[in-house]
Amino acid sequence: MIDVVFVVLPSTLLLDLAGPAEAFRLANQQLARRDRAPHWRLRYAGPRAQAMTSIGATLGALEVLPASLPDAACVVLMGQPSGEESALRTPLPAAWAQTRRWLARTVAPRLGDGIQLMTVCAGALLAADAGLLGHRRCTTHHEMLADLQRLAPTAQVLSDRLFVEDGPVLSSAGITAGIDLALHLIAREGGDALAAAVAQAMVVYGRRGLNDPQRSPMMAGRDHVHAAVHRVQDAVCGHPAHDWSAAALAEVAHVTPRHLARLFRLHVGGTPRAYVQAIRVAAARRALDGGEPLKRALAEAGFAGDRQWRRTRARQP
Repeated sequence: MIDVVFVVLPSTLLLDLAGPAEAFRLANQQLARRDRAPHWRLRYAGPRAQAMTSIGATLGALEVLPASLPDAACVVLMGQPSGEESALRTPLPAAWAQTRRWLARTVAPRLGDGIQLMTVCAGALLAADAGLLGHRRCTTHHEMLADLQRLAPTAQVLSDRLFVEDGPVLSSAGITAGIDLALHLIAREGGDALAAAVAQAMVVYGRRGLNDPQRSPMMAGRDHVHAAVHRVQDAVCGHPAHDWSAAALAEVAHVTPRHLARLFRLHVGGTPRAYVQAIRVAAARRALDGGEPLKRALAEAGFAGDRQWRRTRARQP
């Protein structure tokens, strides 16, 4: 179980909190549907027991900033409305200064030792002000890039990036980019299929910045709302080794094989067979990266042997 601790300050952008929190909640919901235990525990803490958010709604019953964190935790820092960033005000607001001291005392010494830091939008300014960025690569909202560089002069501040991961520090650009970063963390902890299920439930799909690595095939081709195609994609992602003939795929979709092929061309931009092969290659690579022996990894992904694996992989774009 990973504790996700959202640090709530006055004027916190509500969507910075609600978007990622919903992603983690839905991930737990998807795990429950698979008869698996929840993986993320959501917590809300701050320097005060309540805080008025950016839209005027007040969040109450916030826990006190904890004196210690569990062995596995992700601390989430969020932004404030443009022009109201506490990091740029003189003198510093008391709540900001108190939180900065807490980060330096409680989070910084254990960063990387089971503790991750996630920043959404201008939440990176608080991380910088607390001295948590060091020489790391990071990003923030495009309007705040210069301010972030000034607050963290030794950091490598990157522009045109949706999110950046540098060891235990993960930072994201704009407001909704926090959802993309949460999906990235869900995929890393629970697998691409789980992240894809969450993205489908939220009707939002993993995106990437100009310089980000290619998305996993399990997340690509999912930016549509066609239920039959989603059923097929969910089934293939969940059981890549199944004998996915054209008839088997069509049965899952409740359409004819010919109609399913038309739907895939329209909504995915390829054929059902190509999608199955891409998912099998991705599944095999994930298993191999996780230390599985080659023979077992290929079998779990649906490959008959090394020769088929090499031929299929060579045909992938």
